[in-house]
Amino acid sequence: MAPPSPDSSKRKATDEPISPPPLKRKTQSNISKGAVANFFTPTSQKPKERTTWSERAPDGDTPPTLLVGRYEPENIGEADRRKRRKIAAFDLDSTLITTASGKKFGDAPGDWKWWDPSVPSQLRKLYAKEDYRIVILSNQGGLTLHADPKSKGPKGGTKNKVASFKQKCGAVLAQLDLPTTVYAATARDIFRKPRAGMWAEVCRDYHIPEDEVDLAGSIFVGDAGGRTAQLKSAGGTGAAAGATVAKDFSCSDRNFAHNVGIAYKTPEEFFLGEPPREFSRDFDLATYPLDVDGGSNDDGEILFEKVNKQEVVLFCGPPGAGKSTFYWRHLKPLNYERVNQDTLKSRAKCFKAATEFLDEGSSIVIDNTNPDADGRKEWIEFARNHSVPIRCVWFKVSKALCEHNDVVRAFNKPMNPEARAALPALAFNGFFSRLREPKVKEGFQDVVEIEFKFRGTKEEYAIWGRYWC
Repeated sequence: MAPPSPDSSKRKATDEPISPPPLKRKTQSNISKGAVANFFTPTSQKPKERTTWSERAPDGDTPPTLLVGRYEPENIGEADRRKRRKIAAFDLDSTLITTASGKKFGDAPGDWKWWDPSVPSQLRKLYAKEDYRIVILSNQGGLTLHADPKSKGPKGGTKNKVASFKQKCGAVLAQLDLPTTVYAATARDIFRKPRAGMWAEVCRDYHIPEDEVDLAGSIFVGDAGGRTAQLKSAGGTGAAAGATVAKDFSCSDRNFAHNVGIAYKTPEEFFLGEPPREFSRDFDLATYPLDVDGGSNDDGEILFEKVNKQEVVLFCGPPGAGKSTFYWRHLKPLNYERVNQDTLKSRAKCFKAATEFLDEGSSIVIDNTNPDADGRKEWIEFARNHSVPIRCVWFKVSKALCEHNDVVRAFNKPMNPEARAALPALAFNGFFSRLREPKVKEGFQDVVEIEFKFRGTKEEYAIWGRYWC
């Protein structure tokens, strides 16, 4: 018998399988069995959705901006429907809940957990044993209820965000299982904290006149308390010992409680019993009190005097500094004519109008911001060419105060005769980035400094003397 050839042995070895054949993998579905079962469950047998949603508009001329979700447990009795004059109001994010993922902002309806495990039990105790009405008041600037029809951006993302928010809130309220309502302010209007629009909706929804709320017994809890940064406790070692607790992103929650007239606490104070931390406000109403003697701060003081038969007065000051009000109260009675670029729309038209007024023999006020020396130089040369002296009125005020004044004016028609809308932050940032304080050496006869002081009636101060930003 002939021995096997080398080629045949090679073929035999290579013909043998080198590993077991691959297994057929079963296709996995992302749809849970519960979801499939729920899909085929008749509508009549599905559990009732306990949260009902509605939308509110700030007025009759604008689309809705306030999203309202009202939750009622399955077994709600008459005791749950009665008026409760003590209100415990809470912010939502970083107060009642936080993200389960650890992200700053949750990107899915299920990405949440209680801020502290004790939160639901403490809220139930407030409701059942201390007779509080529990509500949730949240600024949700990332949501848009109704997209601008003129916008060219995609509309789908807007709807998805609102649907995701509703789903998350529905789950939160279901776990809490108390008769309550969540209010979400989606725009920068009267509903946004620290403005008190949401509070008015709470009182209306629960049929409690605002003057019948037990303000002394009510409270608002939120994380935006204006707390300053601070070092962590000195007990640690190494890098941890020098770490800091970050400052709050704003003071809007504390200011909201001030506006409403109720107590304020941070989540750490309310739920964990921690002592209060230091806080500060960029703008503090305590700095600008009402004159308690006469009920008015318009005390007849002379803030400006005319010193030339004919002159040009140049205003310098940021938007919201009170320049136009100052003109109407103090210079219009002295027969000065006003030149304002907001109304005339261009600098060329301002120079044209100013020339016409001077030719008529009038004195004029240039009521614009005029932050930089180069811009002021044009008016100084204009006055020199017309052989009249030029003076400057310098409104020396902070950016935070100007932003406050601007919003007060925009949201209160009696204090806004020219119907001006609220300005964007860019308007204030742009002014202060270009500001060079005016000096006599630029060519002015004098520079009159005006420090801000509230000048108005007690009724006007009741509006102005709240936090609006």
